[in-house]
Amino acid sequence: MRRRESLEPAEALICTMVLVSAADGGITDREIAVMAAQVQILPVFRNFSSDQLTAATDATVNLLREEEGLEHAAGLIRGALAPRLCETAYALACEVVAADDVAGQESLRMLDFVRTELHLDPLVASAIERGVRARYQRS
Repeated sequence: MRRRESLEPAEALICTMVLVSAADGGITDREIAVMAAQVQILPVFRNFSSDQLTAATDATVNLLREEEGLEHAAGLIRGALAPRLCETAYALACEVVAADDVAGQESLRMLDFVRTELHLDPLVASAIERGVRARYQRS
């Protein structure tokens, strides 16, 4: 299998969501549902189909199986995303983590990794996290 050399921006966003989702050892049905919903509604995914979501998810899982796969994925994500989409990637990653009732330590570590790799301003990252937390509050 050939090593991926680049990603399209939408693929990089999917890759980011899959990284945090798979960090705890698997992808839950809830996480898949959140990813699918984001692909359905967000303008950045306007021309992205559910079949492409499946293909991008599978490609990311294969990428993570490579030697140094996480670092390779991070480089591909950085290379594919314009600075304005780095915040979008982090917001999507936070949405996926929030989909589960309890965020596991590995998912939280992966969020930190993503935040660092995307070179996000800490205040911006905190604002994104707070916004997502507010969306997932329970009564």
